[in-house]
Formats: sequence, structure tokens, C-alpha cells
Amino acid sequence: MPNAPIPHSPLSMKDLTRRQFITVTALTAGFALAVHPISLATITTDTTNLVAGEVKIPVKDGQIPGYRAMPASGSNFPVILVIQEVFGVHAHIQDICRRLAKLGYLAIAPEMFARQGDVSKITDIQEIVSKVVSKVPDAQVMSDLDATVDWAQKSAKGNIDKLGITGFCWGGRIVWLYAAHNPKVKAGVAWYGRLASASGPLTPKQPIDLAATLKVPVLGLYGGKDELIPNDTVEKMQQLLKTGSSGSEIVLYPDTPHGFNADYRPTYREKEANDAWKKLQDWFKKHGVV
Repeated sequence: MPNAPIPHSPLSMKDLTRRQFITVTALTAGFALAVHPISLATITTDTTNLVAGEVKIPVKDGQIPGYRAMPASGSNFPVILVIQEVFGVHAHIQDICRRLAKLGYLAIAPEMFARQGDVSKITDIQEIVSKVVSKVPDAQVMSDLDATVDWAQKSAKGNIDKLGITGFCWGGRIVWLYAAHNPKVKAGVAWYGRLASASGPLTPKQPIDLAATLKVPVLGLYGGKDELIPNDTVEKMQQLLKTGSSGSEIVLYPDTPHGFNADYRPTYREKEANDAWKKLQDWFKKHGVV
């Protein structure tokens, strides 16, 4: 069946809403502590001619915070979901939303870890992963993104008939999963998201498991020197995508590390990041997210 929802883990959404509650009710104003010191190359996009700031998104068990940016005038904007790295919806992800808003999109980044903990206050990346990120169920993420799409349509002048998604690192993996989950997505752009790893009760499917049956076109942007995602895994994903009908593609930038678009970190590679950003724009236009 085209774009069938990803099978949920044994923990149903009913279980999740009963057992968990939202602990993060507001976004961090700056960068997560774990990424300091911040690079001098950091890009800051202004809010001129934009409506931008924190919003509250109704979900099954309350509200989660998110960052929304869109043009100050007009309506019926194409919608882009922006999915965070492991550092949460901090300053960099908020800036990505403003960059997309400058292009005419309604960009919305919901805080995906709101129930599990505030990663912005943790100084060690491994602690972020072990204490928070590893406890986030894919079923919860899919449900929260569905709620965000609904919010964008009802509350923020969004046209969800022109729905796209992009995400970075942890969020790059989610792009592949959500493209398989929601048939309303017209296109996705995944930045260096994991393609294969051990599955478990909270993460039953990986992108590589979905590649052959994917229907939504996803553009993958990966680095040839990514220490977290081996080139042979990228090549296997490329081969599996070719057996399907989604038209998805992967660009592999040689000699480029993980996080090459993170302009606030030492991994930033300006040339590759600029080229990839142009490819993102072209991909969304090609597939009607404009």
C-alpha cells in the first residue's frame, strides 16, 4: 500500500500519552551548551519582513513548543517542516526557519524532545544522546509531526497541499521516516541523517528498510568523510532507492564531514553547504513545494 504508516513499536501512542508528560515548555533563546564555543562563521538571518518566533503546537497530550517563521504579508504559504539535530530547536534551527521564510515558505520546527528532556542545558553530547535522544520513540515523533502539519494549516496560513520536510543529523533520519509515513509530503531533503542502525522497540524501522518502497521523493545530502555514516551504507541506500519508484537521490560530497551545514561548528564547509542549500531549493521547486 503506497505510503503506509510505519509500523509502531509495542509502545502505542496511547501508552506514550498515558506514561509521559511534556517537560520542555519553551525553546532555548540561544545555542545549546554542548556546541559552545560558537564559530565566527555563524550565520544569523534577520526577521525583516518576517513573522518569526516561538509558538505552541497542540499535540495528543498537551502542547509542545516550536519555532515558526513566515513572510509578514500574504497567505497560503507552502509549508516546510524543519527537524532538529540532537541539540534541539536551538539558534541554528531557528535560523534555518528564517532562511526558508525569506524564500516564501512557512517553516516550522517543533521541539521533538519536549517530553524526554531539555538538551539545551546539557554540556556533553554523549549525555544528550543517552539521557534524552535515545528515549524518543519514532511513533511519538510521527504523531507530533502530524499535529504540526495540522497546526500549520489551521493556525498559520499554511498550504499543506505544498508540504515539504527537511532535517539535519538526527532530523535527517526523521525526514526519511516521515516521508514514508505521511502521503501528503510532496518532497523531503535529508541532511546527513543516519540510514542504518540497530532497530529496537522505540525505533523499529530505519531509512534503509524503507528505501525500496518509498513513494515520496527525498534528496539526501551526505559527506564522504562522515565518521557516523559510512560510504558503503550510503551506496547501499542509493542502490535500494533505484529499485523503487520515489525518484529519490543522494548527493555525496567528497572529503566532507558530518554536519557540514552547521555554520556554528568547526565541521562547517561553506562551499558544500552553499551548493547543498541551492540543491534543496531546486528540489522543492521541482516537486511542487513552492
